[in-house]
Amino acid sequence: MHRSILEVSGEFNRVLQAAGCRTRFPSAHVLFEEQAENDGVFLVCKGKVRLGLPGLPKFDRVFAAGSLLGLPSTFGSRPYSLTAITQARSEVIHVLREDFLKLMHERPDLCREATDILGYEVRFIKSALGNRRRQLTAGNSSKSTFKSRLPSGRSPQRKTPRE
Repeated sequence: MHRSILEVSGEFNRVLQAAGCRTRFPSAHVLFEEQAENDGVFLVCKGKVRLGLPGLPKFDRVFAAGSLLGLPSTFGSRPYSLTAITQARSEVIHVLREDFLKLMHERPDLCREATDILGYEVRFIKSALGNRRRQLTAGNSSKSTFKSRLPSGRSPQRKTPRE
């Protein structure tokens, strides 16, 4: 069976599910936004999540069940570089940054898998940011926004604070 480049193995999936909190989200829900403070990683269990940069739709990628999102920010202790929005009703496991990093320290086998995924994600981010920079430098005044491309023309819902 062929796996997506951001899809975790069965063992990694099982461990993340045990470490995190499972939540159901409606379509068009913002899991995290570009430049928002890191809150950990997100494992897609059901549904689909679009990862991209506002204003650069050709670099948007949609990820399905088994995909792990938010690694560059979590490992790098930096704000998120991309925006993640559910594209359908989705079930997602959220693992807090501290819990995820502890898990990576305790399980070098899973850390290796995470760094493989991280490498792909960093290449994707660098490509998207490079294209954004070129677009801005060229004076492209595209009015297309991330919000306007959501299903049914709805605006994304903001993530509510954790209780």
